Amino acid sequence: MLQTWYIGLKKLIFLNSLISVVFCTFSIVAFDPETGEIGSAGASCIANSIIISEIIPGIGAINTQSYYLSQNQNYASSLMIQNYSPQEIISFLEINDFQNNPSIRQYGIVSLNQNISSAGFTGENCSDWKGHLTGYNYSIQGNILIDNSILESMEASFTSTNGPLSFKLMAALQAAKVPGADYRCLDEGISSYSAFIRLAEPNDESQFTIDLNVNSVIPYYFNNGIWIDPIDSLQIAFDNYIFENFEYNKGDINQDLIIDILDIIIIVNIVLGQSTSGVQFLLSDINSDNIINIQDIIMIVNSILN
Repeated sequence: MLQTWYIGLKKLIFLNSLISVVFCTFSIVAFDPETGEIGSAGASCIANSIIISEIIPGIGAINTQSYYLSQNQNYASSLMIQNYSPQEIISFLEINDFQNNPSIRQYGIVSLNQNISSAGFTGENCSDWKGHLTGYNYSIQGNILIDNSILESMEASFTSTNGPLSFKLMAALQAAKVPGADYRCLDEGISSYSAFIRLAEPNDESQFTIDLNVNSVIPYYFNNGIWIDPIDSLQIAFDNYIFENFEYNKGDINQDLIIDILDIIIIVNIVLGQSTSGVQFLLSDINSDNIINIQDIIMIVNSILN
């Protein structure tokens, strides 16, 4: 009887979240200055958290969260197209909030307007724990968090992960995958109910290069009686996308159809700190552990010797 009541309550929460998206708990927007890619990722203990994400290819991105309003998101997008900087957009939103209540809003913005820049905003009446962290090319923000370690872990993972922007965004989400990252999901032992990742290349028009969304894991719980973390489900979808959309022969880093000393030189330079493109990262990560290190060098040398 108690279990039936609990499942019924979860169904009510799920249905309500479909029609009333109030919060998004933790998210990141970021820009890759080398490729021009712009990305956004996030998760929340409600369904459909992807609604907070707005990317304008070649220009910038904004995540509009905590008592989300489409009108405020539209304000921000319009200003970004008009060449406003991230901080100018936030200043406008503070003064012109659609419901005259900016104290409950949270924003993260990156933009190429007026040079590459980022800005974050957390209203004083957002639900605790709340806050944001910004860097040269990213903004990370969250509310209703279990504590400040969630954002700090996301930032550390994003800034320390090698490879393309999409890999860095997924690494940031994985760093937040702890029970109760969104405090409302603590009892279920998962970080959130929904998660997404989006990435736009400069010339994307009708659709983004990557647009993956785990809308809700609640139906899976209804059917199987087991909670799964949506970030894990998103990781599987992301890995499948990479495998299906890139043709590559690992080890042939310069893609000349031969694995030789030239490829070793490239991978050694990457290990020593040289930046790498997304494709080169995939070709260099021989053992597929998302890290390029001495193990990959040994494996590529053995491949040549054999």
